[in-house]
Amino acid sequence: MLLLSQNDVRQAISMREAIDAVETAYIQAYQGKANTPLRTQIDCSKAKGTMLFMPASMEELEGIGIKVVSVFPGNSSLGKPTISAVMLLSDPQTGEPLAFMDAGFLTALRTGAGSGVATRHLARNDARKTAVFGAGTQAVRQLEAVLEERDIQDVFVFDVDAQRAQAYVQECGKELSRFKINLTVADSPQEAVADADIIIAATTSSTPVFSGKDIKPGVHINGIGSFKPDMQEIDETVISRAGKIVIDSFQASFAEAGDLIIPLQKGLLSQGNIYGEIGKIACHELPGRENQEEITFFKSVGIAAQDIAVTKLLYQNALAKGIGNSFEL
Repeated sequence: MLLLSQNDVRQAISMREAIDAVETAYIQAYQGKANTPLRTQIDCSKAKGTMLFMPASMEELEGIGIKVVSVFPGNSSLGKPTISAVMLLSDPQTGEPLAFMDAGFLTALRTGAGSGVATRHLARNDARKTAVFGAGTQAVRQLEAVLEERDIQDVFVFDVDAQRAQAYVQECGKELSRFKINLTVADSPQEAVADADIIIAATTSSTPVFSGKDIKPGVHINGIGSFKPDMQEIDETVISRAGKIVIDSFQASFAEAGDLIIPLQKGLLSQGNIYGEIGKIACHELPGRENQEEITFFKSVGIAAQDIAVTKLLYQNALAKGIGNSFEL
C-alpha cells in the first residue's frame, strides 16, 4: 500500500493533468460509466462542521475508492485549514487497498480542475480579467485552473477578511509566478466583478457574495463554494441573467446546491432552465459558449468520479516517479 503525503500529492500530478482527468470523469459520469452515489453528509452541530463521505467506482479507469472530507469553517480562527480530507484508492479486481493519501490538496486540485473544464468550454476565448471570491486553498487552485485555460492578465480578489485577501495575493504571487498576472485586492464585491470576464466563487458563505446586477454581458461564473441546500453564494439575479446554467450532476445539484435549490423553491428557476451537465458539453453533444454576450454559470457541488480519475492518475504517476512510501497494515 502506498502512503502519500500532501507534498507527495503536489509532486505527483499537475493541474493540466488534473483538468484532463476530470474532463474524462465528467464525460464518463454523463455516459453512465461511473458509479457515483450521492455523498453521505453528517453535520457536527457542536463545532458547526460537516463530514462528507464520497465513494465511487469507474470501471473503464479501473479505479474504486472513497474520500472523507471535513468542512469546518471555524477552523480559520484557529489557524487551521477549513477543509481536511483523506482518500483511499483500492484495486477493483481484488478489493485490496492500493494507496492512502492526504486529500486536502487533492480536493482543491480536482475541484479547481472541474472549473478548468467549465472554463475551457464556457468562458470567452479572449477573457483577460478574473474576479476571485474567497481566499483559501480552494481559491488558489480555482485560479490556477482558470489560468491554465485562459490568458488572464488581471485578477481582482475579494474576501470579507481583507487581511486574508492580501495573504492570498501574496501566496498566488509566489505559487503561480509562472503566470504573468497582476493581482489586486478589491475594496468591494462590485469593484471585483465590474469588468471581470470570469468570476470564481469559492467561499463557505451562506449568502450571495456579489450582486448579479453588477456583472457584465459575456462573463463566465464558476460557483463551487456552496454545497448545502441552505448555502447560496450566487444570487437569483445571476440565475435569471444566465443564458446557460451548467451543472456537474443533476442528481447531486438538486439535492445539495443551494444556489439552485433556493431559487427553485421561490419559483424563480425550474429544472428545465438547466442547460445541461458539463460532461454532455465536454463530449460535444451540446455546444458550450455560442456567442460573446451570453452569461454562463457553472455550478459544481463535486462528484466522486472526479476524485477517482485524478487519484488513479496520481497513483500511477507516483509509482512511476518513485514518490511516496510503501507500507503494510
